[in-house]
Amino acid sequence: MSRVLESKWFYMIVSILLAVVFWSYVRTEQDVEQEITLRSVPVQITGENILENQNMTVAGLSHKTVSLRVSCPISVGRQLNNRTVSVTVDVSRCSGAQNYELTYNINYPENITPNQVQVLERNPQRISVSIEQMYTSTYEIEFVHKGSVADGYQSGTAVINPTLVTVSGPEDNVKQVNKVVAVLTQEELSSRFSGDLPLMLLDADGNTITGLDVKLSATTAYVTLPVVVVKEIPLTVNLIGGGGAAPEDADYSIEPQDTIMVSGSEEDLAGLNALNLGDVDLAQIAGSSETRTFPVQLDPRFENVSGITEAQVTITLKDLATKDFQVENIELVNTPSIYTAHSTTQVRTITLRGDQEALDAISPSQIQIVADLSNVAAEGSYPVPVRVYLNAAGNVGVVGSYSIIVNVSS
Repeated sequence: MSRVLESKWFYMIVSILLAVVFWSYVRTEQDVEQEITLRSVPVQITGENILENQNMTVAGLSHKTVSLRVSCPISVGRQLNNRTVSVTVDVSRCSGAQNYELTYNINYPENITPNQVQVLERNPQRISVSIEQMYTSTYEIEFVHKGSVADGYQSGTAVINPTLVTVSGPEDNVKQVNKVVAVLTQEELSSRFSGDLPLMLLDADGNTITGLDVKLSATTAYVTLPVVVVKEIPLTVNLIGGGGAAPEDADYSIEPQDTIMVSGSEEDLAGLNALNLGDVDLAQIAGSSETRTFPVQLDPRFENVSGITEAQVTITLKDLATKDFQVENIELVNTPSIYTAHSTTQVRTITLRGDQEALDAISPSQIQIVADLSNVAAEGSYPVPVRVYLNAAGNVGVVGSYSIIVNVSS
């Protein structure tokens, strides 16, 4: 026994035991009761699902926070604040649209039991809860791209799923909502975007509404936004010389614009450098200028993202003169053997175009009108298209198309 008492390990163990006993005693003596006030303790609602089954909703609370004065040990009080403590109001027993004065339960951290805390004062004692009929409105979800696409690219029309969302809650709250939008903020897009976007509520002024006590049937929408390569393509027409006018004798302009934006694959767009709207036969331009309308038609591989479906082309002839001739030299050919025919048109006015000196050198005898009657199939008097032949040198041509009246009999 004397050896044990003389051992240094004996004294070390005794010292540790005494320290533990002393620490426990001091801790117990110091963990005395104290009073503390908890301010701005948040109010939470329970039982709302029961209300929703009755098509009712909480329209408002008299208080969104409460104050509590409590007594508890110091060690417990250190854990109590408005982030760890909350109060709940149960609305499951509310059965009609009116105001209710309800008590509330206090919720403490999980490691603290209610018998460790004595509530000395509640402010307020009860909370007034306003219950209203549920109000619901349906909105079409709109897509908004607040970001950008990369140079040389353009975004198409977004596909949104779902397309509609319902907003439910107190009538005054729901009526604050003017639009529901899915907003994409991504910058420099160069390929298709697909993904879920959060839904945002906007008021009539386009401002974002936050903290509004409403419920949405969906909180996100799946959005697909096509992003394609675009290229600016000039519009052209093919001028066909005739009527004394060569292509270099004409200018043209195109309205509303002479280019369009076209989308497609990079490979296909590389081979598209212009879009020909069609042919213009200058022989059919009767005056010094004429405007024609052409459809803007693209190969199915491309999409016209400019939205221009028609173009007005104005052709203007430069430095050419016209002159009318009264022509009597009319010949009918290829009359079917069962018919006889004669022209009731004795003289036809023919317009020629070219430089003035060449026109002045031409006489009516150099112009011949020929009507081909090979397609005649009935008796009667009717117009027949003709060809006009000019026996003259120089850059002179016939302007327009002509016909004569022919009488056919058997």
